[in-house]
Amino acid sequence: MSTLIKGSLELTGNLSLLILLFGLAMAAEGDEGTGVKTVRHVDLRQYTGVWYEYARIPNSFQDDCERNTTATYRLREDGRIEVINRCVDAEDDTIEAKGVARIVDMNTNAKLEVSFVSFLGFNFFWGDYWIIGLADDYRFAVVGVPSRKYGWILSRKPALSGEDFETVKKILTGQGYNPSDFLISKNIY
Repeated sequence: MSTLIKGSLELTGNLSLLILLFGLAMAAEGDEGTGVKTVRHVDLRQYTGVWYEYARIPNSFQDDCERNTTATYRLREDGRIEVINRCVDAEDDTIEAKGVARIVDMNTNAKLEVSFVSFLGFNFFWGDYWIIGLADDYRFAVVGVPSRKYGWILSRKPALSGEDFETVKKILTGQGYNPSDFLISKNIY
């Protein structure tokens, strides 16, 4: 099995285009009058670490991701959050995209923006990343955007319990999402 790591400076071909398109699409988000609400508060130290993608609304910038999708978050000294997204494609290659998140709402820490496009140390095309559901012990999280065009269910383990998945579906329905729009991710570890 070969491994291909695509870093922020090494992004080429389709992945670069997909990340650019993601950035453009996410930059167009921002209609806060849609009724999507974030959780009351996020402890960023507890939120950081590795998250497994349990499910997502299909999107073009993850088309090449076949399985084992993770997001790793690390607090930086400047108050931003390092983001490393990884997945495995159909050829067993690892795809990696590095980005940064910034906190938009300091009162809750639940509204963030992410960027995967960097040039000369500047980030471009910031997109919404709203934490709209979160287990008390941070074992799962639900991430969305005001338009409901994108959404992710994240878990600290590769799978969710049936009870947690039912809770997540209630959160999604309460936020105006259709749970059947989410595709369960393949996690083979």
